[in-house]
Amino acid sequence: MPNDLAVIVPTLNAAAYLPATLAALGDVREIIVVDGGSTDDTIGAARNARILTSAKGRGSQLAAGIQAATHPWLLLLHADTILAPGWRAALHTDPGKAGYFRFALDSADPRARRLERLVAWRCRVLGLPYGDQGLLIHKDLLASVGGMSNLPLMEDVDLIRRLGRRRLVALPAAATTSAAKWERQGYLRRSARNLGCLALWFAGVPVPWIRRLYG
Repeated sequence: MPNDLAVIVPTLNAAAYLPATLAALGDVREIIVVDGGSTDDTIGAARNARILTSAKGRGSQLAAGIQAATHPWLLLLHADTILAPGWRAALHTDPGKAGYFRFALDSADPRARRLERLVAWRCRVLGLPYGDQGLLIHKDLLASVGGMSNLPLMEDVDLIRRLGRRRLVALPAAATTSAAKWERQGYLRRSARNLGCLALWFAGVPVPWIRRLYG
């Protein structure tokens, strides 16, 4: 497993989730939290990490963290995503491949299990993991495909499509994401909205327009 690893976590009002996310990382040598202008206590919750600030938007926040990272391996991780115990043993060491974790939700709702199965199918058949599954990537591979785009939305899909499915590896560990958004907005409604945004992106619709739909 990579020992020279930097974990980069973009945040925006993530105080409720961030402590558990960081605690699950254990003794990672370099953790960089890049905040996009939180108005809650996100900065306080990240006190054990290196804290940077950036313009709001995951793409620009991740780009800032990547530039600041001193280790060659990068793990891009959402602030509300908790890696399973033993996750480091699941990492690969091939610098020519990028790895992603198995999507899981922290809910007992049967709809959560159905969504997990749909995401597993999407990854297996379409080769399209999303950012809430984490992404392990070497700096050299990231640079070879053009780096991280400063997009306010769809930055994960943009990077995954440039990598291509042949350079993606499924890692045998779960990344459990908060189900709060699905439970608040409705599983069907949120999933349909995500699918709509993806379709618009592939159709070439400008990201600022898609962002209006995403909310």
